[in-house]
Amino acid sequence: MGEIQNELHQALQSLQPVHLELVNESYMHSVPPGSESHFKAVIVSDEFAGLNAVKRHQAVYRSLGDLMSKIHALALHTYTPGEWSARQQAPDSPNCLGGGRNADNTDGKVSH
Repeated sequence: MGEIQNELHQALQSLQPVHLELVNESYMHSVPPGSESHFKAVIVSDEFAGLNAVKRHQAVYRSLGDLMSKIHALALHTYTPGEWSARQQAPDSPNCLGGGRNADNTDGKVSH
């Protein structure tokens, strides 16, 4: 686990997760090898009970505070224990279309 990923993991403990997955997905993007810029977080916590998705995400952002300025992207999948029990997995992340790539461009060349 890299330094930034470890900091994120520690900060998310404030949500008292019963399940936490924090995946560095930077390798899926147009960034140098070893980067810690794109993460996927699967967080299961009783803290999310009664909250809609926006309020859950706001709770996560509050827990991370200034750490958000150290990363480029954070995909959030937030569940209560009951929701997680019925689901048991978060959706896969889509392939990156960023880094100057045009989604309509199928030849793989960078568009300007």
